[in-house]
Amino acid sequence: MNTAISVRLPKNLARQLDSIAKETERPRSFIIQKALESYIEDFADLQIALDRLHDKRDDVFSDKEMRKSLGL
Repeated sequence: MNTAISVRLPKNLARQLDSIAKETERPRSFIIQKALESYIEDFADLQIALDRLHDKRDDVFSDKEMRKSLGL
């Protein structure tokens, strides 16, 4: 089931959205949904990377060590 959400966009962003929707022959809601899905996926990846970066138990390898382990 879908949920309706109302947002206010700056005019320039709304024009860009309309342009993409017209070019792709998709509704604005589809473009917004795909953009939000991509943003949420990227945000999750960022959080995982930051968690690993700050995890003192997670080993850090130099590029030299990495190449050696990969046989390069």
